[in-house]
Amino acid sequence: MRVATVAFYGCALGLLAMGLREMFSGFEENRCTMTYMFEYPEYRRIALPRRVARQYPAYGLYLYGEGQYAQDTRGLKLTGAPVLFLPGNAGSYKQARSLGSVALRKAEALEGGVHLNVFTIDFNEELVALYGGSLRRQTHFLHESIKAILRLYKDHEAPPHSVVLVGHSMGGVVARALFTLPRFSPRLVSLIITQASPHQAPVLSLDAHLLEFYSAVRQRWVGRAEDLRNVTVLSVGGGYRDYQVRSGLTALPCPQDDPSKLSLVVTAVPRTWVSTDHLSIVWCKELVLATVRAFFDLIEPETGQFSDDPERRMAILNHHFIRHPVRVLGEQLEMPVSLSGSPKTWSEVNTLRLAYSAPKEGQAKYFLFALSSRRRAYSHFYCRSNNLEMTSWVYGCTQMNGSLCVQAVDLSFGTELLPAYKVLTLSLSELSSVSHLIVVASNLNGRQFNVECEWQRQESQTVSVPVPHVLSFGMSVSDVTLNSTGLRHTIELQHFHQVYQAFRISVVSHCKVTKADRLPNVYIMKVPWFREDSVTTSSIPSVTEISGMLHTSRPDNSTGVLLQLHTAPNCLYKVSVRTSFPRVLGQVLRFCGPVLPVYVAVALLLACGGQMSSVVRMGRPLQMSHAVARSLQPHKVDLPVYLLHLLLRYSWFQDGWSTLHLPPLDALPATSPDGMTQEGLPLNEDWPRLLSPLLYVLGAAMAFWGSVLLRLFLRLLSLLLAPLHRPSVSRDCGTLRRRTQLLLILCLSVLGWASCGALSITATFLLHLYRVLRLQMIERSLSHMLNLAPEKQTDKEKGTGEKEKGTGEKEKGTGEKEKGTGEKEKGTGEKEKGTGEKEKGTGEKEKGTGNSEALDSKPKECNGAPLLSDSVLQDVRDDLQLHVSLSALLTLPVMLCAPSLIHWTRNLRYSFARLDPDPCWPHSVPLFIASLLLINCNTLTLSYSKTLPITSRLLLPLSVAMVTFSPLHLYRVNYFVSAALVPLAVSCLF
Repeated sequence: MRVATVAFYGCALGLLAMGLREMFSGFEENRCTMTYMFEYPEYRRIALPRRVARQYPAYGLYLYGEGQYAQDTRGLKLTGAPVLFLPGNAGSYKQARSLGSVALRKAEALEGGVHLNVFTIDFNEELVALYGGSLRRQTHFLHESIKAILRLYKDHEAPPHSVVLVGHSMGGVVARALFTLPRFSPRLVSLIITQASPHQAPVLSLDAHLLEFYSAVRQRWVGRAEDLRNVTVLSVGGGYRDYQVRSGLTALPCPQDDPSKLSLVVTAVPRTWVSTDHLSIVWCKELVLATVRAFFDLIEPETGQFSDDPERRMAILNHHFIRHPVRVLGEQLEMPVSLSGSPKTWSEVNTLRLAYSAPKEGQAKYFLFALSSRRRAYSHFYCRSNNLEMTSWVYGCTQMNGSLCVQAVDLSFGTELLPAYKVLTLSLSELSSVSHLIVVASNLNGRQFNVECEWQRQESQTVSVPVPHVLSFGMSVSDVTLNSTGLRHTIELQHFHQVYQAFRISVVSHCKVTKADRLPNVYIMKVPWFREDSVTTSSIPSVTEISGMLHTSRPDNSTGVLLQLHTAPNCLYKVSVRTSFPRVLGQVLRFCGPVLPVYVAVALLLACGGQMSSVVRMGRPLQMSHAVARSLQPHKVDLPVYLLHLLLRYSWFQDGWSTLHLPPLDALPATSPDGMTQEGLPLNEDWPRLLSPLLYVLGAAMAFWGSVLLRLFLRLLSLLLAPLHRPSVSRDCGTLRRRTQLLLILCLSVLGWASCGALSITATFLLHLYRVLRLQMIERSLSHMLNLAPEKQTDKEKGTGEKEKGTGEKEKGTGEKEKGTGEKEKGTGEKEKGTGEKEKGTGEKEKGTGNSEALDSKPKECNGAPLLSDSVLQDVRDDLQLHVSLSALLTLPVMLCAPSLIHWTRNLRYSFARLDPDPCWPHSVPLFIASLLLINCNTLTLSYSKTLPITSRLLLPLSVAMVTFSPLHLYRVNYFVSAALVPLAVSCLF
């Protein structure tokens, strides 16, 4: 193997490792607070109708309880508002304990007996994200569970008419799928909250049933969304810590003008501001508290049930999840407000900025700002405060009495809560009826706080910075220095609107004078087209690094990403933006990592084609590693795909494509919230031109090093299994008789039909793996014997030579003694000549005897005893390289079909019936038949095949078709592998 090849694939593996490390660990630490149960949790099973229990034996419905509440609900006489938790992929029904426990603690602190009844469903921890056959079954059971829950309240004075659903992961998708059922009434569910649910598309499309399920849900919620506008849906993504379901997939596919659908990332939720992984989003206390607060605000005090008013639901969700105004929800504003106080408590501020620290002694304090002299020079008024408990703290004066304001309107409803303080920004153009602004800084309870306010000119405090190009590799830097005295600055990051861009944003703050009571810095990265804002808090002075990445690409020509800095006055801030190449790789894998199996399959398929071509030319295949190394031919695969995408832009080509009933082309995953990007392409600018070759290189690297690991694994496993087998030197060991092959084909067909197709594929793979292991054992035995046989033969020939040398000297002396005897010497010479020929024959006989002894020392063979030589060893090695390549190719269908096999195996305790639906049947029949026939294949048979030249040329078009039709349909990889193995099996027969 060439050093350059190893170095190239080593570098590619390093890039892959760098991207994986960034994706799995290149984010902030988990700052979520764990939720704890104060009493032992109990899950009481709800009895379902006998028909439902018999139809869904693996599922169950439970009521969560703790302590005295669990005792009070033993009889299932419930009076609370029903909430149903739906676990996700391989999720447990016990994950509802965080929501249920916090809801119980919240109810204990309230008066009036208002509380929640938290139910949860046991879906048997099914792998529904990988096997779509169970999604429809789960949806029907959810419908039956909702009807069973509502029946529990039939004796209640004000029974609920709907249930609130909380779905985690795939549970949120199942919740939305309820509305696709023909007999489901939309009035049964009025609110759905989903957590880290992939609404846009499945993470891995491993079977057609999964995609059909998603298509039905999308068609219901997008195509026929008019009757679903009264159903409120909130989708929360986990942020960058969730590498299982990226937050871009959690955006709800719905009409843009639908006001009852909200999608956001948990980092933008007020009073949360943290990123969660895929599991911690369920128990993260900050998010659970926001959810429970919203639930209790949704309950009508008169009935104790959730409100049916969709506008009120949206107002409450906006209050807790979008913008928290730091006031009690529903608090009525007095219009106008009368202010009172002695003249000593009023202070008029004539400077551009106010910095006030409340004393320890309680007092009333009002600051008055005149607007008349500021309207032309400034555009906004900015104010912030920490620890100020009053919700109404900024007013607009409408009537003055001398230097005092006697009547004002409350302007505090626009307050925004940040981690360190609350802020309020007022636009002066909207305050035409107001003459003065009033900031109330009274601390009647003696609590200390700080208030900072200033007049601002937005144009002067907004700076535009072009970000470096993604291919600058961190060599170029864009920076800006903010030397202003303002409290808030905005930096517009120009040309930052694609998900493949990733930057390290460094903010260095430095102040000449150090103050102990200085408020901290708050940096907010705002994304205008999606609610994925991230908040960072830092002290002063400090060096803070912000991760500049996006969950979604910009869908239109809206403004770019904004970096909002809430800063300290009289301080220097330097902001630097630098491309982070590791984070770029992390973004590539985060968005396109699920496509890598396609490129791995392409590399293995082309490697197999290279081996077939080598057999045609030279009669023997290449080594597996050499074949994979030579399979890196992105120009032969990507150029036809690009050409197809270009041609499909023309109507005449689209008409011909539709006439042939060909499926649509698969593109790289969509990155914008609505699944569409500019110009109708899946990705923009450099993304489509550069990403596909990069994915090809990464896939080839995985195939290359995977083949190396496979060889090492086979050698180790053959060493462990060698004592269990008789030694052999025949290349036919591990093969099957023709009758056995036919019997196995029949048995595996029946097995796949009666159980699941994945079981037949796995059994065939194991049979083929046994063939490879036997070849590995034969190769080791032959190598060992050929190393020992030359030594024995050399020792034997050495002894025979010395004996013949002594006989020759003796004959020479006899000839000299008899030299003068005439005719007698001649006769004697002829006699000696005959004797020499006799000795020569004897020597050949001895040599043959020695070879016979050497052959007798060999172990017995499986089928015949071939002549021990280097050519026999080379033939076995050639067969081994061929079957290692086939085993690597067969590994892909086994892995892609594994979820359905796991699902069928786990349900054996409930039923021995066949898997229904089975995504691998009957498509697996050609695959395992071809695999069984290939077990007997060897390079000698292939070298004489008449169809092998055609087969070797067929694999490249199959690779192009795989890249064209499989990136968004991974299950199609099995079809293309079958299409490659079937003609190869035919080549072994003819």
